[in-house]
Amino acid sequence: MLTLILLVGIGGYNTYAQSELSLQECLKYALTNNQQLARIRMEEDMGRFKTSEVRSKALPQVNASGQYTNNIKKQVLAVPGELIQEPGKTVLLEAGTTHNITASGTLTQTIYDQSVFTGLKAARAGEEYYSMQSAQSEETVIYNVTQLYYSTLVSREKMIVLDANIEKIGKLVATTGSQVESGLARKIDLDRMRVNLTNYKTQRTQAQNQYLVQLNQLKQQMGMSMTSSIDLPHTSFKEIESKAVAALDYGGVNLDNRIEYRLLKKQEELQEFQKKAYKAEYYPSLALAGNYSYNGISNKFDMFKGSGSTASWYSMANVSLTLKIPIFDGFARRSRVSQASVTLKELSKQKEETALALNTQFENAKLQVQNNLTTIQAQKENVDLANEVYNSTQNNYNLGLANLTDLLDSETSLTEAQNNYNEALLQYKLAELDIIKSNGNLKSLLN
Repeated sequence: MLTLILLVGIGGYNTYAQSELSLQECLKYALTNNQQLARIRMEEDMGRFKTSEVRSKALPQVNASGQYTNNIKKQVLAVPGELIQEPGKTVLLEAGTTHNITASGTLTQTIYDQSVFTGLKAARAGEEYYSMQSAQSEETVIYNVTQLYYSTLVSREKMIVLDANIEKIGKLVATTGSQVESGLARKIDLDRMRVNLTNYKTQRTQAQNQYLVQLNQLKQQMGMSMTSSIDLPHTSFKEIESKAVAALDYGGVNLDNRIEYRLLKKQEELQEFQKKAYKAEYYPSLALAGNYSYNGISNKFDMFKGSGSTASWYSMANVSLTLKIPIFDGFARRSRVSQASVTLKELSKQKEETALALNTQFENAKLQVQNNLTTIQAQKENVDLANEVYNSTQNNYNLGLANLTDLLDSETSLTEAQNNYNEALLQYKLAELDIIKSNGNLKSLLN
């Protein structure tokens, strides 16, 4: 038995400590602390930000700028001398002023652009897609944690079986050792018992290693530190035994409950939007633009000296409408639309393939549950019979009516029967888990 748990988690599990964790507690801890799930949820946040980015294209775009220019060497213009009463000459005149300051603002607004409007709808669908990915990851975590939880329970039960066998053989070795010293038993029989005892201790060590490995895997899936201790309640295994009596009515598969199928449908929806966006490139677009600027010019740097300044200030403003009409692009748009159509056909086939696979998984899981229930019943009867044979053989051995070989064989048969029974219980729970997954009800395990 491992030590008490001291869990120092994050979120709602800070300062949380207890000696044993039920399956529901393990699942809730995992949904809060699993690192992979946390990363997927960040992608969900990313989806919301992408939606905001696309939405911005339909909103006004406003920009402001300022510029100062010092014309250290001005542009020179060559003009006929006749213009300045110097006929027959070409006169060079400096153009512009030394100092120029401009402050301007621009506004652009999309009035009509079909691709932008389609992109807005696609962005909202994309946000839902990221949310569904998070839900799928949560289901994966629930499935993996539940699998490991039950596997760990069965591994611990195997250790308990081996501990009981080691105790029985240990007592037999002690008794036979005393009999050998008294000359009432053979040393070879004692040696055979010791060999069996050593074998069981070796199996116990291997079983413990397997148990600890599975426990570490469980902690990893939960997002728990490897240095934290964890223990599982013994009542959990008893619950498996008590419920493995009859198959429940699990109904049929509802594909709309399966996150894998819903994700494919959402992908199909997104691809439809992509196709519409490509088609929207055929449509004209209309945009409004406005510009205002305030300018100051002077040959002296005295723009801001008030009434004594030599600067001249003036403003400019304009409003424009821009209409773009696609005419010919070398059939690039048509190719993109055709590619999107092919992708939609692929997704349709993938949906059919996934539906068939999910139905097959469900039917196979039901068969597994039924088979394992039969196996459990048979192995339970086998354990009872093997236990009866062992007790009878042990009594006969004590009375000198059975030899050591019979006793050791019956003990080995009992161990095998117990392990087979425990393994059948595990396979039953794993098959039942597959049915719950097939119905899209994995989150019901949280209750």
